[in-house]
Amino acid sequence: MLFFGALIFVVGILVVANAWGVLDAKLVAGDAAREAAWAFVQAGSQSAASAAALDAADQAVSAHGRDPSHLSLQIDGTLARCHRVVAQASYRTVLISLPWVGALAGSFTASARHSELVDPYRSGLPVSNAACAG
Repeated sequence: MLFFGALIFVVGILVVANAWGVLDAKLVAGDAAREAAWAFVQAGSQSAASAAALDAADQAVSAHGRDPSHLSLQIDGTLARCHRVVAQASYRTVLISLPWVGALAGSFTASARHSELVDPYRSGLPVSNAACAG
C-alpha cells in the first residue's frame, strides 16, 4: 500500500512539473514575441529592424534561463509609419526531463504573437497608407 501511495505521489509531481514546463514555455514565447515586435518598430531602418528583433528575442529567452537556439521567430510587416508589425515566436521544449535520465516524453512547442504599431508621427520613415498621411 505504501508503494502505491509513493507511486501516485511521484506521478502527481511529474504531472505538475509538466504543466509548469508548458506554462513556462508559453511565457518565454510571449516575452520573446513582445520584445521582438518592440525592437522592430524602434529600429532605425528596415535592414536593422530584423536583426534588432532577433537579438531582443534571444535576450528575452536568455533572461528566462532558456536556450535561444530553441526559439523560432517570424516577423510580418515593414518599418513604415502607421504600419502594424506582428511578431510570432515559437519555443520548443521537452515535456518531462529528469536529471541523469534526460527527456522522458516528446517535445512541446509553445507559440505567441504580439503586434506593435509603428509611430504615425515618427520622422524618417515612409508612410504606409493614405489614412496615416493626415
